[in-house]
Amino acid sequence: MKAILLAAGYATRLRPLTETIAKPLLPLAGRPMVDYVCDKIEEVQEVDQLHVVTNTRFAPGIRQWAQAHQGRLKPVVHDDGTSTNEDRLGAIGDIQFTVERGGLQEDDLLVSAGDNLFDFSLADYVAFFRSKGDGSCIALYECPDPRLVSQYSIVELGPNDRVISFVEKPAEPKTNLVGIATYLYKAEHAALIPTYLQEGNSPDAPGNLVAWMHKRVPVYGYRFRGNWVDIGDKQQLLDADNRLRVQKGMAPRAEYSLT
Repeated sequence: MKAILLAAGYATRLRPLTETIAKPLLPLAGRPMVDYVCDKIEEVQEVDQLHVVTNTRFAPGIRQWAQAHQGRLKPVVHDDGTSTNEDRLGAIGDIQFTVERGGLQEDDLLVSAGDNLFDFSLADYVAFFRSKGDGSCIALYECPDPRLVSQYSIVELGPNDRVISFVEKPAEPKTNLVGIATYLYKAEHAALIPTYLQEGNSPDAPGNLVAWMHKRVPVYGYRFRGNWVDIGDKQQLLDADNRLRVQKGMAPRAEYSLT
């Protein structure tokens, strides 16, 4: 199994912080946020390669981070050749780019956003994936706040945890199961991505691929326990930073800082 970390977005809502620094490299409690995701990936012994896809603007910083990264897996960095938010490949386009560039066509894939913060075990997630045998998987968060549910991708499950509905930001959600950007794809299902793109579907927002895929092949929902933090704006960045600072015995702060 190979892991792909998505780090090619431009995070326009966090500018000017992200004018020169990739969002996954923004520090939380003294560490780049991507390190917390890598910690989880490191726990999956089945993963034997870690690929990180970024863009031309942020590639130097991502490569510097990769060279200094301490862990079982040495990140392989791929520059997707884009330099602006307007010409970006999109998350799904970047997955396909990495599969082609890394020669990953024969591998099952663990795909996660580089800014995705969660505390569940990816090893348990992979065990769930293997127990299903015939399907790919999406991680699901049971959102406790009904007011927030309609802001996310909402998933309905049928028998045996199989995804039967996937709706982006529905006005009237039928469940509180939120799909987060952490996926497990069987190799033969990842091979469907070129077809998805050739049909003219959106290359952005990785959940769009699941919405398309679950109608064609089995996709299962892994309901995890624990916390998940979605960092989309400066307030969420500050909240995530302070949560981790408190966990580490550091004093919370009123304003986010890179230092």
